[in-house]
Amino acid sequence: MDSILQLGMPLLDILNQHGYPAYLVGGAVRDSLMGCNIHDLDITTAALPHEILSVFSHLRCIKTGEKHGTITVLTEHGPVEITTFRTESTYSDHRRPDSVMFTTKLEQDLARRDFTINAMALGRDGLIDLFGGQTDLSNKQLRCVGDPNQRFQEDALRMLRGMRFSSCLNFQLETATAAAIHRHHHQLSHISPERITAELLRLLTGDSPKQVLLEYADVISTLIPDLAPTIGFCQHSPYHDFDVYTHSVNTVEHIPPTPILRLAALLHDIAKPVTLQLDSKHIGHFPFHAKLGGELVAQRLETLRLDNATRLGVAKLISHHGLTRDLNPKDVARCLSKLGESLFFQLLHLDRADSISKKVSTTCRDAHWDKIESTARSLIESNTCLWRHQLAVNGSDVLSSGLTGQEIGISLDILLQHVVHGTLKNDRDALLAWLHNYALSITPNPKSP
Repeated sequence: MDSILQLGMPLLDILNQHGYPAYLVGGAVRDSLMGCNIHDLDITTAALPHEILSVFSHLRCIKTGEKHGTITVLTEHGPVEITTFRTESTYSDHRRPDSVMFTTKLEQDLARRDFTINAMALGRDGLIDLFGGQTDLSNKQLRCVGDPNQRFQEDALRMLRGMRFSSCLNFQLETATAAAIHRHHHQLSHISPERITAELLRLLTGDSPKQVLLEYADVISTLIPDLAPTIGFCQHSPYHDFDVYTHSVNTVEHIPPTPILRLAALLHDIAKPVTLQLDSKHIGHFPFHAKLGGELVAQRLETLRLDNATRLGVAKLISHHGLTRDLNPKDVARCLSKLGESLFFQLLHLDRADSISKKVSTTCRDAHWDKIESTARSLIESNTCLWRHQLAVNGSDVLSSGLTGQEIGISLDILLQHVVHGTLKNDRDALLAWLHNYALSITPNPKSP
């Protein structure tokens, strides 16, 4: 608790000296009790917004949400949100209160909060825990303050926040709270795609997403409807012990926690239900499911308002997944040249996790993946020519040979393929000679090299 006390208590003291009760609240109190780093400080106080501005007139203040009672005070340690004790009215849009009423009672302010572990307050006289937050922390349990049905009808995003906390903290949602999520998750349709995506990405990149994704498959498939057909979908394959959705969740568990990789893992087999073909032995095959999956995901992630880099990165990974599964080390250079460094190594992560996640007991082909990765890194470190900018000739040389327009890029791509495939050395004279012959074959009066 030393960190939060050191950062927050001087601000509480200032408010107290002016006659206003004040307490540290929210995630900072929760995290300090768990021994975690403190990222943000939030203070609640009996002072009204104009009184907060007056008390901290010696510091720069921002009227973040003055009508809702929040003033941000910029301190030497960073911004601190200070909010007046308040109660809230009905939530017509299932997200924001229709009105806010200021109060002088801390108890009323804490009672409006989402989960007990976020409804504790810390003041000069110690911790105030009216709803059993400490017990829930000890039990690694997430429980709503009051009636979970009411809490989630007020603000539907709280359901995703609870799921995200469960993934990031490795906590279980208690029975009544979990049941309310299953009961009311359709209300997430009232929430903006941007807010949903932010919580979903934090959930996916948490330490324990598997338990949440499996238990709340109904919620996840509401957010990403294309996942619904994968839930319980049998793959009819001797290489798979799990339905498509469970296999995908297992893949999430075995891949590094970045948004692009975790999203790609969750969605990589999204097109399997629509591409299933059973052979004469009743074994399932999924022709072109990777390509179709990439197309479906590109469209779906656009509706979630993901940034272009993430959306296109996920779609590319899904379109190419499986490419490195049986890759011969001799073909690594070609694959690396085709995909680019970043996509290639991301694809290695995805294909390795995909392979691990197919059966209950799988002997991962670590030697295969390690060899592919080692070969690729050796090629890069040795500055082997894999990409256009490494060629011993450039666009000016192509232009000098008499080629113009689109032929410049086309000829450089052909040259790169020759070099990567080993049919030409990356030698300037050899490449210039090839350019001269190529230009001669497609133009009437090529320039000499």
